[in-house]
Amino acid sequence: MNSSLIGHASMAPVVLAVFTLTYLGLAVGHVPGLKLNRTGIALLGAIAITIVSEQPTTKAVGLINWPTMLLLFGFFVLSSQLRLSGFFDKIALDFSSRIKNPSSFLFVLMLLTAGLSAFLNHDIVCFVFVPIVGTTLLRRRLNPVPFLIALAIASNIGAAATLVGNPQDMMIAQLAKLNFGSYLLWCITPVLFALGCAYGIIWLMSRRQFELAIPGGPEAEPTVQPFDRAHTIKGLVILGLVVAFLFSPLPKEFVALTAAGIHFASTKFKTEDLLKLVDWPILLLFMSLFVVNGVFQETGYGNQAVQWLEGAGLNLQSSAVLAVVTALLSNLVNNSAAVLLLVKVVNLSHPQTAYILALANSFGGSLIIVGSVSNIIVVHQAREMGVRISFRDFARLGVPTTLVALGGLLGWVAIVN
Repeated sequence: MNSSLIGHASMAPVVLAVFTLTYLGLAVGHVPGLKLNRTGIALLGAIAITIVSEQPTTKAVGLINWPTMLLLFGFFVLSSQLRLSGFFDKIALDFSSRIKNPSSFLFVLMLLTAGLSAFLNHDIVCFVFVPIVGTTLLRRRLNPVPFLIALAIASNIGAAATLVGNPQDMMIAQLAKLNFGSYLLWCITPVLFALGCAYGIIWLMSRRQFELAIPGGPEAEPTVQPFDRAHTIKGLVILGLVVAFLFSPLPKEFVALTAAGIHFASTKFKTEDLLKLVDWPILLLFMSLFVVNGVFQETGYGNQAVQWLEGAGLNLQSSAVLAVVTALLSNLVNNSAAVLLLVKVVNLSHPQTAYILALANSFGGSLIIVGSVSNIIVVHQAREMGVRISFRDFARLGVPTTLVALGGLLGWVAIVN
C-alpha cells in the first residue's frame, strides 16, 4: 500500500471511511437536518481527509489540478461577459418570437441550445433560456414541459461536442492532454447522432402533448438583460479567438486567462459583476474532490477495487463497461464527482478511453433530473414559472434518449476500431 501521502499506514482505513462517507453524501445530495449541498459535502470531505491523513495542507492543495481550475475560471468569465452583454437573452427572445409550429420550434431549440453549450457554459444557457422560452410557449398555449426537458437534454449532448463544453470534459482534456481538434473530429459524429435521435424520440413521445390542456399563460414578462451590441461583438470575437488558439500548442489555461483578463479591463462591466456570475460552487466542488480522490488513491484501495472489478468480469478499460459505469455513476453521485473518481482508476494514456469518458458522462447527464446541474436548473426555473416537471416526466424522455446515445457511442467505437 502506497502511504507516501498518508501520515501512518494505519490511517488508511480511516481515509477510506471519509472517502466513502463523502461519496455517500454526494449520492444523497444532502445531510438530514443540515443545509449542506453537494459542494459543502465535498468541502467537508476534503477538510476531513486532509486531517485524518496527517499531511501538510500544502500537499493537499498540491493535489488540485490548477491548470484545470484556471481553464474553468477563464471560460466562466467568457460566459459571464456575454451574459451581461445580453447575448443569451437576445438569442432566446429572437428565437422564441419566431414560433411557427411545435415540431420545427423543438428542432431549432435543441440545435441552438446544443450549439451554444458546446462553447459556452451550458448551465447559463439553460438558466437564461428557460424563463424566456417557457413564457413564450405558455402564451402560445403550448405545453412547455417536453420543450424544456428537450432543452436540458440538448445542453448535455451539445456540451460533449468540444473539450470546453462542460467542466468535466475540460478536466479530462487537461489530465489526458487531449488535442482539441482531434477530440472534435472523433466526437462530432456520436454527438450529432445522439442529438438527432434525441429530437426524434422527444418528438415521437411528446407530439400529442404539445398543446396545452388549459388556456392562458403568465402575465409577467421575464427579466432580461439589456442587449449591448458592441460588447456582444467584443465577447464573440474574443471567444472565437480563444477557440482558435485551443487548436494551437499554447497552454489552454493561459489562453482562457488572457481572455478573462481582457474582459476584466472593461469600460462597461465592473469586475465584481463579472465575478458574481462565475460558478464558484462548481470550482470549489472540483478542488475539494481533487483532494478527496487524490488522498484516497494514495491508500491503494482504488487500484484494489479496480482489480476486484476485473476479477468479477468488469474491466473499466472496456469501452462498453466504461460507458455504462460512467453514465450510472454520474447519476448516482453527480457527473463531476464520477469523473474525478474514474480518472484516478482508468488509464487515460489512450485518447479513445478519454473520449468515451467525456462523452459518456455528458450523455449520461440526460438520464434523470439529478444527472446534471443543467437539468436541475431547468426544473427549478420551470417551477418558478408555475410549470412542474416531475421525475417521471424527465425520465420518460431522458432514459430512452440516454440509452440510444450510449448505444450510438459504442457503435461508433466499433466502427472506428
